[in-house]
Amino acid sequence: MSRLFGTDGVRGLANGEVITADFALRLAQAAARVLRDPEGTEGRRPVAVVGRDPRASGEFLSAAVVAGLASSGIDVLDAGVVPTPAVAFLTGEVHADFGVMLSASHNAMPDNGIKFFAAGGHKLPDAVEDAIEAAMDEAPERPTGVDVGRVTVMEDSGTRYVRHLLDSVEPQLEGLTIVIDAAHGAASEVSPEVFRLAGATVHVVGARPDGLNINDGCGSTHLEVLQAAVVEHDADLGIAHDGDADRCLAVDASGEEIDGDQIMAILALSLQDHGTLAEDTLVATVMSNLGLIRAMEASGIRVVQAGVGDRYVLEEMRKGGFSLGGEQSGHVILLEHATTGDGVLTGLMLAARVAETGKSIAELAGAMTRMPQVLINVKDVDKHRVDGDEGVRAAVAELETSLADEGRVLLRKSGTEPVVRVMVEADTHERAQSSAEQLSVVVRERLAL
Repeated sequence: MSRLFGTDGVRGLANGEVITADFALRLAQAAARVLRDPEGTEGRRPVAVVGRDPRASGEFLSAAVVAGLASSGIDVLDAGVVPTPAVAFLTGEVHADFGVMLSASHNAMPDNGIKFFAAGGHKLPDAVEDAIEAAMDEAPERPTGVDVGRVTVMEDSGTRYVRHLLDSVEPQLEGLTIVIDAAHGAASEVSPEVFRLAGATVHVVGARPDGLNINDGCGSTHLEVLQAAVVEHDADLGIAHDGDADRCLAVDASGEEIDGDQIMAILALSLQDHGTLAEDTLVATVMSNLGLIRAMEASGIRVVQAGVGDRYVLEEMRKGGFSLGGEQSGHVILLEHATTGDGVLTGLMLAARVAETGKSIAELAGAMTRMPQVLINVKDVDKHRVDGDEGVRAAVAELETSLADEGRVLLRKSGTEPVVRVMVEADTHERAQSSAEQLSVVVRERLAL
């Protein structure tokens, strides 16, 4: 049977086969059993922070989660609609035992998901998630009388988060014009407010959530609206979030995309200049562009590559004592200020670097040259045989020899589908495309179900 938790919590079609109100209740009860610290509460009930993004299904799913926690003897601080990194921050700030966020991140509105943060605001390791899944088969704890949990609305959750962001960066953005695309998501209020308080002139798109329009043709997965708005307003840059604002992508003054790898390059060089890039190391993933690795090496910055998923980036960061890491998709972790990817914080840091240097974001992004990269998803194959199949291994070896130092090959199994992802980088797009297509044919033929 497949594992319940994916790379970022449990996610699926809301009110479909899995993500139902009953499931959310039982998952919360199981989490209460596993995540509470009976020896660390000093006579008080355990506390959990619960937040959600604005999608309609979050209304009944969060009610179910809150009910599951309170009925298990957990006091709940209901943070309402806030970004995922706000829940992580608040969990640490109020010394809660754990946090819960209801969001399907960049997915379309019909989906939703549930993710947990441990005490301090860190994502859970696989073993703890597995323990929660196992606890769903156990009878829930049902305290009575004075031992049931109480529910308190956190009226100041957004204010606390905004203050934390401004205290972390203290950017002086006077003179900058910035367009924010909040994806009609959880950062629709806080992100524009933060940038205005930092001194920028702010124009906003995608910031009218109605529960149905989250990520709909906007945000970090649909940059077209932001690109047009940046050009229209003659802005210095644009910042795009996803539905729960744990991602940040950017757009330069001409409307060109600045991806997560370029953002990491800009921030790594900034931290290096300030002497705060721990161990002169950046943690990226195996999917990050070879151009990022080469640019960092040229600047004396080591790149450690983790598995895909910001939780695995964070594990490498904590293990090595590193301060910066992230993904090409725009998940960037600034561990000195946050315990998870924070799209608003990342955007602030980018804008602050533009203001500090007087350079355009395009010029800053020019610190790295992106290698042409092609990704093909080969569907309906036995992904579990990808590492051991001799024909696939021979094809990869032959392609690597052909590319030599001018490219890179990566095969990666999907975590949830019978899919193998074929990624090729080369000195030209045409070469990357043809190489990826040739390798995809081998994968499809050799691993056919």
